[in-house]
Amino acid sequence: MSVVVPPRGAASAASTPGAPSSEFDCDVLVVGGGINGAGIARDLAGRGWRVALCEQDDLASHTSSAATKLIHGGLRYLEYYEFSLVRKALQEREVLMRSAPHIIRPLRFVMPHDPSMRPAWMIRAGLFLYDHLARRDVLPGTTTIDLRGHEMGACLQPHLGRAFVYSDGWVDDARLVVLAALDAQARGATIHTRTRCVAAQRDADGWTVTLQNATANRQVRARALVNAAGPWAESFLRNEARAAHGEPLASRSLRLIKGSHIVIPRRFEHDHAYVFQNADKRIIFAIPYEGEFTLIGTTDVELQGEPRSARIDAQETRYLCEQASRYFNRPVYPSEVVWSYSGVRPLLDDASGDPSAVTRDYLLEPNTQAAPLLSIWGGKITTFRKLAEEAADQVGRMLGDARSAWTEGASLPGGDFSSWIGVAQRPDTDFERFAAEVRKRYPWLPESPLRRMARSYGSRIDQVLAESAPGMGREVAPGLWEAELDYLQREEWATSADDVLWRRSKLGLHYDAQQRDDVAQWMGNTGTEQMKKVA
Repeated sequence: MSVVVPPRGAASAASTPGAPSSEFDCDVLVVGGGINGAGIARDLAGRGWRVALCEQDDLASHTSSAATKLIHGGLRYLEYYEFSLVRKALQEREVLMRSAPHIIRPLRFVMPHDPSMRPAWMIRAGLFLYDHLARRDVLPGTTTIDLRGHEMGACLQPHLGRAFVYSDGWVDDARLVVLAALDAQARGATIHTRTRCVAAQRDADGWTVTLQNATANRQVRARALVNAAGPWAESFLRNEARAAHGEPLASRSLRLIKGSHIVIPRRFEHDHAYVFQNADKRIIFAIPYEGEFTLIGTTDVELQGEPRSARIDAQETRYLCEQASRYFNRPVYPSEVVWSYSGVRPLLDDASGDPSAVTRDYLLEPNTQAAPLLSIWGGKITTFRKLAEEAADQVGRMLGDARSAWTEGASLPGGDFSSWIGVAQRPDTDFERFAAEVRKRYPWLPESPLRRMARSYGSRIDQVLAESAPGMGREVAPGLWEAELDYLQREEWATSADDVLWRRSKLGLHYDAQQRDDVAQWMGNTGTEQMKKVA
């Protein structure tokens, strides 16, 4: 079933595809509900454009929920001389932390030094650049530690004596997409999930677009089209979009790179992450995850075929286990994997032979041969806000009405704690002050669901919680009440158990098969794909 939520305060012509009251139903139609599409819809709506977004599945169903979940500059990209990309990403880290301190937080990374990999002087030089390419107000700089006798070395092999410790950030990637979509909707955009763009016909003045959901096809007239289809951006231009005379639109080539991750029971007790250098010159991360687990990833494997088919294979699992075992004092075995996931990075084909060397930078490609078209190529989650800002600037120019940027100092939904704690100080400490206030307001709520909900919803938590436990309805699974499920359906486009257990939260990792099935029964569906991936 398609969920179509009318925008708050938007004109009916902007919210109803095919409405006869105007020649155009919207100014801009965005195709794709990943982080770039949601971010662009948010930015455009905030500038006063009439915006609609369509996503063929759930928000963040694919690449944008399958990341390593880092807000980072990309330290290893310095080796490929991607200084502009790294600087742009480093500049965004603290901007994003301030905009959403509930779902984005600082994270310290420990890089054990293996002399057989990169020499110490090279690492020090890279980290010096990393510390100084962009201003830091919150994140501490790099330090060096002796792993022998240090808590950071307790889980590592004894021959590792020295490590470098630097800063980046962590993000709940799928929730970031949902928050961007919520903000877009609040500013007047219409969000159509589980709605595919099956045809987009261009003429001199606009686009006639056919949207298809589970029950019907509808036509929409838009002045401009933004192709933010991620791994499908190339195929969308070749197959669904058509120029004025019916021919396919010219398209760039994408390289689809599969990145897979594994989750194992918690390997260490502290709150730092590890960066391990591999003999193939790649790196993998080992990150504290969901309290009880360690997330290890990622791989870089060329994908042939449909992006939906991306799954981790046995060779990738072995690779991640073997590389992690080179550093941990207890080997990591494939039998320990409790969950895995794979995402497809849509990277611009720059003729690099090594998938790891393909640029992670993005390209915005405008086409004004007839009605405006903007295609989004590449990108990474850390730079989504900047990409969206540049895309909105470009759309404004193509429509002949440039409008001012606004997102750099704006909070995402739930990220403004001022009504709870007063003046903001630091994103990390502000969240702890906020969580303390939530405890006071909802003393009946156990600590574990309280922390989870405070992280997920931030200052919107009042929309989820009742004044007392009875007001929450039945506890469908541990720490998950009917009131929250109602909220997710009503406000966040959730229609399936997967939406709730693997994207709006990661509760699927903490529940057994029966508990997951209880949620699926409540949501009215069973046997979802993500559930089948749980070991």
